[in-house]
Amino acid sequence: MSSPAASLPRKVIAASAIGTAVEWYDFLLYGTAAALVFSKVFFPRSDPLTGTMFAFSTYAVGFMARPIGGIVFGHFGDRIGRKKLLTLSMLIMGAATFLIGLLPTFDQVGVLAPVMLVALRLVQGFGLGGQWGGAILMSAEYGDARRRGLWTGLTQAGGGLGNFLATGVLAVLAATLSPQDFLTWGWRIPFLLSVVLIGIGLWVRVSLDESPVFEAALAQAEDGAHNAPVLETLRRWPWRVVLGGALKIGENISFYLMTAFAITYVTEMLHLSRSVALNGVLAGALVATVSMPLWALLSDRIGRRPVYAFGAAGVAIWAFAFYPLLDTRSPALIVIAVVVGLLAHSAMNGPQGAVIAELFPTRVRYSGASLCYQVTSIVGGSWAPIVSLALYRHFQSTLPISLYIGVACAISFVAAVLAKETKGLTWAEIDAEG
Repeated sequence: MSSPAASLPRKVIAASAIGTAVEWYDFLLYGTAAALVFSKVFFPRSDPLTGTMFAFSTYAVGFMARPIGGIVFGHFGDRIGRKKLLTLSMLIMGAATFLIGLLPTFDQVGVLAPVMLVALRLVQGFGLGGQWGGAILMSAEYGDARRRGLWTGLTQAGGGLGNFLATGVLAVLAATLSPQDFLTWGWRIPFLLSVVLIGIGLWVRVSLDESPVFEAALAQAEDGAHNAPVLETLRRWPWRVVLGGALKIGENISFYLMTAFAITYVTEMLHLSRSVALNGVLAGALVATVSMPLWALLSDRIGRRPVYAFGAAGVAIWAFAFYPLLDTRSPALIVIAVVVGLLAHSAMNGPQGAVIAELFPTRVRYSGASLCYQVTSIVGGSWAPIVSLALYRHFQSTLPISLYIGVACAISFVAAVLAKETKGLTWAEIDAEG
């Protein structure tokens, strides 16, 4: 029978993964709804493609707020601890998501409807901006150096689970409701259901103790060492911030173009049913959830760099098969396109938490990791669907979109090659090098 001390890391990993699943359910639910619903509910006066671009513009707003959340939560997370900030981020995300489910439509209140949607999307992005860094660091700092990739990979898999839940709920509703009922009220149900998931996530997270690695670093720090962790990170380790951002950009862009934008492409450009698009992403999300910890475990065995580089190269190559497979209009081939794409993508996403966390010493780790992860989202996930829609509208071809993914993943591949291998290093060794 394992001792309480031995079981504590498992409890932390489970809590971090569950909390991550809940918050990514909230954030990614918006992206799926933007692809399927919001152009019709909040921008009904536009032609379909323009309305979808407007909907994805509100989607992008959440990414703009994420760096602000990352900076604010990172600052206080490095000063007062990880746990309190994680709980607060979940409350912020949950409240915003629930309120989106209650919003009036454009037909009811006019332009005020999209204005309120944008405001709540900003709040969502701010909350998520603080969530990722804290959840990853709780897992990484409780886990031992030998299995740190696996621990953080399990937390990353929570994001895949959140995507699976969000897509799954919408898929069930799309399959069981008439198109009119789905647009009138059915799309609101997943947003309102988030209150149940938030309750579960809070119940799990409140029971956690603070990261012992952070508490030890705080006790040893000189006065003032934690006053401005974001500024200290940018002043002393700007190259690491750039490197972490470069690692992130290919993963970030490719994910949203193989999920949210793919749903738009299948439904709006290929004129297939919502169920075909959602089932493809649902299958991909399930494979991603299972494979992320396995890729992360492999990074504990052979190194972070080769696994990450393989994922970047794999997605770059698959991007040129992805859209042609969608163009077949075959539901089976659409599933294969998304499943293989997200399987390769998980080779980046799985070990990513460990890779980015290991770039920075403990006293600025929350701030540094959040900067790498969240600032990149402005030029990555936020613009990607809008840029892709503009490219398709101009060229009437998906080849430029595949090139877009390929270039982004090439940047991440080069970053993985340039990065220092950190597999197996203890936090003491990483702090000493910092």
